[in-house]
Order: sequence, then C-alpha cells, then structure tokens
Amino acid sequence: MKYILLVSHGTMAQGVHSVLDMLVGEGREDILSTSLKNGMGADELAENVRRCVSVVKEEDELLVFADLIGGSPLTTTANVLAEEGLLNRTTMVGGMNLPLVVSAIVSKDSVDSKALVDMLVPEAREALREFTVAVSEGEDEI
Repeated sequence: MKYILLVSHGTMAQGVHSVLDMLVGEGREDILSTSLKNGMGADELAENVRRCVSVVKEEDELLVFADLIGGSPLTTTANVLAEEGLLNRTTMVGGMNLPLVVSAIVSKDSVDSKALVDMLVPEAREALREFTVAVSEGEDEI
C-alpha cells in the first residue's frame, strides 16, 4: 500500500485530512495525519509520527506532505522515518495544499512516487492563482 502522511504546524494537517474525508471518502486507512500543536515538544510530535507510521509494512511506501520545508513537523518526521528505517521508501514534499494532496490520493496507485511528485508540483502551482469576478458597469457592488 502507498500511505499518505500529512504533517503540519497547528491543526492544518487534521483540517486537510477532514476535507479529504469529504472529498475522497471517510475512514481511508491510507491517509494519516498529525501535527505540532502549540506548546507541544518535538518529542511528543515524534511519538505521534511513530504512532502514525506504525501501520506501514515492509512492502509499503509513504508519501509525506508537510506545510513548510524546513519546519519542525517535516524535520521531526524525517528524523523519525530515518530511525524507523522508512526513508528509502518515503517521498517528502513541503508546501502542502489541498489540490496537491487530492491529486496525490487519486493518482498515487497508478504511478511511482517520484513520477507522481514530478507531476503534482507543477499542478499544485497552477492551482494557486488569484480568483477574480468580473463586475459589469452599473451593477451594484456586493
């Protein structure tokens, strides 16, 4: 199985996980999440990451999506994955957003992890743009 692990500061990872439940199906075993909450130490986050990845078996892969490259959630996760011997089966991406993770979930089983990230990063960049609504002359502004 190819697992997706979401990690973040605050409750972003759990929030994205909650939205994924709505969009791709609730209770999926292949989506895991944890976060570094205010006042939490790195040791507690590391234990939460260990608990999340305890389901990953020798034949499984792991895709990690984090809110920030270089942030404590991603660096702590990388350290735990190294300690657990999972780094060689893990692909990590920083700068998580919802379109990126949705595309990862729907495509993860049809392409290898490296090719998946190569496909997803430009797609996620394209999803980030200004939303504008044209207002005709004479219409009342909202």
